[in-house]
Amino acid sequence: QVRLVESGGGLVQPGGSLRLSCAASGFTFSNYPMSWYRQAPGKEREFVATISNTGGSTNYPDSVKGRFTISRDNAKNTVGLQMNSLKPEDTAVYYCYAYVSRKSSWGQGTQVTVSS
Repeated sequence: QVRLVESGGGLVQPGGSLRLSCAASGFTFSNYPMSWYRQAPGKEREFVATISNTGGSTNYPDSVKGRFTISRDNAKNTVGLQMNSLKPEDTAVYYCYAYVSRKSSWGQGTQVTVSS
């Protein structure tokens, strides 16, 4: 079955950078778009970034555009999220997401805390 495992979260100061990674298995990775979402305490889960199956197309909400970059390595079945110029409001649990065989699949999440 689909398995998504995030890594790379942690504590970072405002203005700092962090890179998240998601290792995927259980499906033909190169056939599917991949996305990142986040959920802050007391808030709904929100979209952060998406990348097409080939990596040729990406999309971001205005809140992270210009600061976050999603990428993928289809040879390694991984998707990454480079986060720069981090702000306290970026603090959240970050989730990797895939929609495979008409079913949503989520990773377990990785905590990102931006604080001085």
